[in-house]
Amino acid sequence: MSALSLAVRDSSTMLRRNLLHARRYPSLTLNLLLTPVMLLLLFVYIFGDVMSAGIGGGSDRSEYIAYIVPGILMMTIGGTTIGSAVSVATDMNEGLIARFRTMAIHRGSVLIGHVVGSVLQCIAGVVLVGAVAVAIGFRSTDAKALEWLAAFGLLTLFALALTWIAVGMGLISPNAEAAGNNALPLIFLPLISSTFVPVDAMPGWFRPIAEYQPFTPAIETLRGLLLGTEIGNNGWIAIAWCIGLTVLGYRWSTASFNRDPK
Repeated sequence: MSALSLAVRDSSTMLRRNLLHARRYPSLTLNLLLTPVMLLLLFVYIFGDVMSAGIGGGSDRSEYIAYIVPGILMMTIGGTTIGSAVSVATDMNEGLIARFRTMAIHRGSVLIGHVVGSVLQCIAGVVLVGAVAVAIGFRSTDAKALEWLAAFGLLTLFALALTWIAVGMGLISPNAEAAGNNALPLIFLPLISSTFVPVDAMPGWFRPIAEYQPFTPAIETLRGLLLGTEIGNNGWIAIAWCIGLTVLGYRWSTASFNRDPK
């Protein structure tokens, strides 16, 4: 059997293991998915009228629904990847990673199984939140097939980047609780981005924090693809963030995984 065939076979086995684990213990995944859904409903039905007026949409709540949904979709990805950090830390704490290191399997398959499984869960979470958004009135009349394909690609690439970062966090965490705490920036960063209000509406001292982080250009790019707003340089910046975070997370994760245990 070739090295490639061995890698594909072992990675598929690890992916199946992680998906079965997520199905048997769905509470964490459900909690992570319910958070963006509740935020979507909260900001639409409780703060929707006020927030819509604040961004120049008058009292038309549908305009604020269109504005907020791309940010909530990105927030869903950030929240879902926390489950990867917790899952990896649990495997480390229970000794499974150490056992996998001694087995005759492709070394990278353990991490690949976690990463691919997390990306699939992110996509499922995005579909769920998107369905809720459509049910409460979100419409994307300006997006054609090419824009939808580009939006899906951006969401997938962003999920891949954040998953590798989450896996690295899980590998260096002493337990699952620490992994969850270490990965909290993946939820907090969308809250201080352009998810809920435009960057221009923020105080001047706070604006650079929201502008120069990975979520804001990704959200603005997704808005442009789905709603036809101006993308500008945000598209290239979002792709650069995704590639940079993927490379950083991959090197960090593989270095941590290959480090000999003390």
